[in-house]
Amino acid sequence: MEIGYVNGKYVSLDEAVIPIDERGHQFGDGVYEVIRFYNGKPFMLVEHVERLINSSKAIRLPIEQSVEDFNQLILQAVEKSELKDCNVYIQITRGIATRLHLFPNVPVSITMTVREAKPPKPEMRDNGVKAIILDDERWANCYIKSLNLLPNILAKQTADEAGCYEAILNRDGVVTEGTSSNAYIIKEGKIFTAPLTKQILPGITRMAVKRIAEKLNIDFVEEPFTTDLLLSADEVFVTSTTSEIMPIVKIDDNSIGNGVPGPVTKRLYEQFQLEIAAL
Repeated sequence: MEIGYVNGKYVSLDEAVIPIDERGHQFGDGVYEVIRFYNGKPFMLVEHVERLINSSKAIRLPIEQSVEDFNQLILQAVEKSELKDCNVYIQITRGIATRLHLFPNVPVSITMTVREAKPPKPEMRDNGVKAIILDDERWANCYIKSLNLLPNILAKQTADEAGCYEAILNRDGVVTEGTSSNAYIIKEGKIFTAPLTKQILPGITRMAVKRIAEKLNIDFVEEPFTTDLLLSADEVFVTSTTSEIMPIVKIDDNSIGNGVPGPVTKRLYEQFQLEIAAL
């Protein structure tokens, strides 16, 4: 069953549990992670938790839990849910206190949900999906997986209203990432993606793709590329925990490559599936 967790207590998902003075609710003052479980086993759990702790430190959340503490909490929640294929959403905020901008001297709040995974339809991956290009209007520290996602939401909604799966963002013509994904192009058999800076999230699936590319002897090049290069790429794909590896076959009014998922993207996804099967 799908369940929730709030500061040491398991709750049903329709139970009212968040106080009005919760700083995540009032300020978006917190960080989060989403972890995918396949057949009861987590994919790259340690990497997700390490990123959660790094994001917490970056916004000066006074957390006491270790990687192992969070691992145990997440595994316990999934076991309690009895779900095999699920997404765990875990969120840490600066706690519950009267609304003031300064940090309060209160314990942090940890909440979590375990919900059944709803992966993209197979035909989306088989046929590829569409994207649009939008300006990146987010803040400067996108490497922090914070709760402040309003620019992402607006861009994602714009993409959806245009009949697209994702919006690929750019700053002054240089591609950063998607609204909820990392973005890649393939040119002459090489994978190109933006380097890790404060302007992009260090994706966990990005980490997996880099490892898979090395295993398959495919060059993985971390350097900036423009929207012009994006549109002239042989292949384009995006990655995230929930999308896994998703081929993009049309951007705005431009077909990518032959307008179908390309061979390199397919090889990456096939190897990704093998790694999941080996969990």
